[in-house]
Amino acid sequence: MGGGGQQTDRITGTNGRFGTYTWEEVQKHTKFGDQWIVVERKVYNVSQWVKRHPGGLRIIGHYAGEDATEAFTAFHPDLQLVRKYMKPLLIGELEASEPSQDCQKNAALVEDFRALREHLEAEGCFKTQPLFFMLHLGHILLLEVIALMLVWCFGTGWINTAIVAVLMATAQSQAGWLQHDFGHLSVCKTSRWNHLVHKFVIGHLKGASAGWWNHRHFQHHAKPNVFKKDPDVNMLNAFVVGKVQPVEYGVKKIKHLPYNHQHKYFFFIGPPLLIPVYFQFQIFHNMIVHGLWVDLAWCISYYVRYFLCYTQFYVILPCQFCAFLSFSWLQPVTSSNPPSTTGSADTSTFRLSTSKINKSAFSAKMASVYLRHFTTVLCSCPSLFPTMPRHNYWRAAPHVRALCDKYGVKYQEKTLYGAFADIIRSLEESGELWLDAYLNK
Repeated sequence: MGGGGQQTDRITGTNGRFGTYTWEEVQKHTKFGDQWIVVERKVYNVSQWVKRHPGGLRIIGHYAGEDATEAFTAFHPDLQLVRKYMKPLLIGELEASEPSQDCQKNAALVEDFRALREHLEAEGCFKTQPLFFMLHLGHILLLEVIALMLVWCFGTGWINTAIVAVLMATAQSQAGWLQHDFGHLSVCKTSRWNHLVHKFVIGHLKGASAGWWNHRHFQHHAKPNVFKKDPDVNMLNAFVVGKVQPVEYGVKKIKHLPYNHQHKYFFFIGPPLLIPVYFQFQIFHNMIVHGLWVDLAWCISYYVRYFLCYTQFYVILPCQFCAFLSFSWLQPVTSSNPPSTTGSADTSTFRLSTSKINKSAFSAKMASVYLRHFTTVLCSCPSLFPTMPRHNYWRAAPHVRALCDKYGVKYQEKTLYGAFADIIRSLEESGELWLDAYLNK
């Protein structure tokens, strides 16, 4: 047994003795203010430093008492630099008799996954093609210019306005995926440039906050579909999802809404209200409360540009219509992560559940251009390899599928419309589970 009780947070200047620890000792340090993590068999005390973690205190706190090696490797492009900053936090290592992974993980699966990552790195799957992202940014700017020129040249008739709204909504949607790339640090060679361009795209082109997005999205990829850890499955009591939450709510007689009808009212409060309304309030609240003044400046620049260009032709509400269209499109797309895999317990820190959206159902070339990234953006690749450029997902997908097949993990492949239908189907099933538990348990 290691001297777990003798070790304190070295960053505060306490004793520097190293020790050896068992998993049982490590797993005692999971509460805020007393958090240890394990990376590459080394034990780190992050109790105080967690507040200074560039990725946020919550994401690292989600791994307290666990092996965070996969997350450490996945989220940091420059591992040597990060290891340098972690040295003052090192308090020891696992005992030689202890396994490298905590008991929640399949050791063979983890080793195969690490070998897969090394193979993909050797194949160059983590190398960026700058032209791909330059063209992506260029076509977004081109769509916005075309939309503005149409208004200037042809006025504000109903047909022209509809065309402009569709063009602007398409540009907004595409900007949403481009900011996702930079937010994942998967484009530029340095994190600094990724963060800078990310602020431009999500702030100036989208009117949102990079800090707010990073805070939410990194947690989502670290703990996908885990209640209280993945913000994307926090339905604000408007919906119950998965197979566990509905039963828990039903047994406790929780009824904020008639959840057995949630697959019906989803269309009225899901796409129209979540991103266009709730997220907008949350973004500004987050920037002001946390002092994200740079993000706020970028966000304001979006609204200044938007209103200067269009309020001379339209009043404010029609100006926001195209934003409403794009948000209403993005919300069901981002909800296509399979709700049926959602659980209340964090059963594994390494998840291979996949939902690959197949573009083959779209025969139109233009649809293929704008929807092709859905083939892989919703599959496991962004969660397994967050820093991999998305133009290489198709190269990684067969290897991921083979790994899933080897360990009996279901690899789902759907059309885009099939994924949308699954949202409604899953909501209906969860609603039925809630109703049964509410009435009979």
